[in-house]
Amino acid sequence: MADVFEEETEQTVSLNEYLDEVEHQELEADLVLGGDEGKECTYVKGYMKRQAIFSCLTCTPDGNAGVCTACSLSCHDGHEIIELWTKRKFKCDCGNSKFGETYCKLLPSKDIENEENKYNHNFKGKYCTCGRLYPDPDVEEQVEMIQCCICEDWFHEAHLSVECTKELQIPRDEDGEPLYEDLICHMCSSICSFLHLYPQTIFAPHQQPNTATDLKEKGVEAAPSGSGTSEVHNADSAVLEPNFENVDDDKTMLVGEKSDKCLLGVDLLTTELTSDKSQPMFLSKNWREAICVCEKCLGFYEKKGISFLVDKEDSIAEYEKVAKQRRDEKMQQQEGEEMNFLSNLGHVEKMEILSGIADMKDEIHTFLQSFDASKPITSDDIHQVFDNLKKRRRMD
Repeated sequence: MADVFEEETEQTVSLNEYLDEVEHQELEADLVLGGDEGKECTYVKGYMKRQAIFSCLTCTPDGNAGVCTACSLSCHDGHEIIELWTKRKFKCDCGNSKFGETYCKLLPSKDIENEENKYNHNFKGKYCTCGRLYPDPDVEEQVEMIQCCICEDWFHEAHLSVECTKELQIPRDEDGEPLYEDLICHMCSSICSFLHLYPQTIFAPHQQPNTATDLKEKGVEAAPSGSGTSEVHNADSAVLEPNFENVDDDKTMLVGEKSDKCLLGVDLLTTELTSDKSQPMFLSKNWREAICVCEKCLGFYEKKGISFLVDKEDSIAEYEKVAKQRRDEKMQQQEGEEMNFLSNLGHVEKMEILSGIADMKDEIHTFLQSFDASKPITSDDIHQVFDNLKKRRRMD
């Protein structure tokens, strides 16, 4: 039988699809950059609560430094740059001692080192427990990763499952969209074991904390206490399990708003907590608003180095919300500038510009109507559109 050869056809998209994709990519970029236009080095702002950070392997191959958006564009153009998305409490390193004799073009005078900055293997372009690169040069299709909101490393779903002590179900809806807002990875879950003291509503669907039944199976028994809590104990430890029946659900505490009353009724600084240390946690939307912010709990967060959890501006959701607001404001400003420009023109000039815009719309519309959607748009096609516009203007 004769061999049959089929030519691979180039994937094509319509103009509308292309424009939608461009707009989507611009929105994603704006959300990651937090509305930062990359014109000024952020060093003067100190350890920012959250900002986009880049690692330059050309200048710092050891992956022990990070630079802001502006420096990545002005000082490291053409270098091997790794986009790290966002990092919390980070100060731009560009031009400090880690860069040798290379100085920052935007702000040459900087401290020798930013001692409060934290670095991980992401700065070398490696992620997850597998330490693979992203994009991974050894795979055809890149696998989506999830970021831990504590250590800020990124993990492959499959490798999160491997590290679990029991089968992991990542909360998603029927369309595969995430039902969780934040992930706390298996390596950070022990630090946040206190979250199991809260109602299970802070966990995303399918991600349930240890229940009384789970505890009993592990040889742990719960005995009622008359102080509004129940004491959980075994041969080795004593843990308090709170009772939230008396908590007013209508009075949700704002993130970071200090309170005199402890929601847990437990001193976390003196209480020994037990947990399934290797189990990742998937938290529901606005879970941070449920966290107690009494003086003792705040002291516990500070001791564990997780005070950022009660800072509203720390979350990715809040960061993206602010970025979107800045994007909308910038677009409204641009529209306003365009309208002001038109209003300051004379009647003849204004009519010529509006007429030119109308002609372009008509020409593009005509082009799309006559164009074969199954074929790709080439540079010759674009040139033809503008040639037609020129002929049209000459005839007018």
